[in-house]
Amino acid sequence: MDKQAVFQLVAQVEEQIGELYKELGGLKEQIVQLMEENTRLEMENQRLRELQTNERDRKDVGKKETSETVVGEEDQNALNHLANLYTEGFHICNLHYGRLRTDGDCLFCLAFLNKSEEEDAR
Repeated sequence: MDKQAVFQLVAQVEEQIGELYKELGGLKEQIVQLMEENTRLEMENQRLRELQTNERDRKDVGKKETSETVVGEEDQNALNHLANLYTEGFHICNLHYGRLRTDGDCLFCLAFLNKSEEEDAR
């Protein structure tokens, strides 16, 4: 093989690698979107199960709870879900909610969690 043929072969392989890299990036983006959608659906399913359980409990027991107690419990459940989401690697801040955290901790998410903990302490 002459030098020109080797150079052309290397250029062709380099071009193929570039195309594969683009395809890999697209697949990675699709995986992130699917993971985000899956997490949203899991959260919605959990919320619906809790609502269904609460409704059954209300019918079975037959007593009414005060609105403050119900709201307090629902708030705590929501905060627990957000904390679980964050530990699973997703943003819970208003800037990037539901997106995968790829760069470690997010100061906005942590500030939100800390603010919620302080309010619960009161």
